[in-house]
Amino acid sequence: MEQDPRTHAIIGAAMEVHRIVGPGHLEAVYQECLEIEFKLRAISFVSQPRLEIFYKEQKLKKYYVPDFVVYHEVIVEIKAEQSLSKIDEAQLINSLIISRHSTGLLINFGDESLRYRRFKN
Repeated sequence: MEQDPRTHAIIGAAMEVHRIVGPGHLEAVYQECLEIEFKLRAISFVSQPRLEIFYKEQKLKKYYVPDFVVYHEVIVEIKAEQSLSKIDEAQLINSLIISRHSTGLLINFGDESLRYRRFKN
């Protein structure tokens, strides 16, 4: 996938959080640390927004709540697991489709090294 400066900046912030905090914490800890790091780096974000979901051009009553929407268009989901599963990946891909966003990042803080996957819809 071609280099995207937005996702590159997001991953850099996540790497800094992982470098300082390390693995073994709850997702909520990484969520709060990443919020601080985004602010320090002047990365625009919304934490846990309620996004509309559509089915056949009809808006649903339910909302999708990702961990972050960064730069108004990148969905970021964070995990704190030993490894990412195909289910984690499928959920992010489906979230991109139903929320009509084009770019997503799945970031896992649970391993010794930060792991991430970029997705395009």
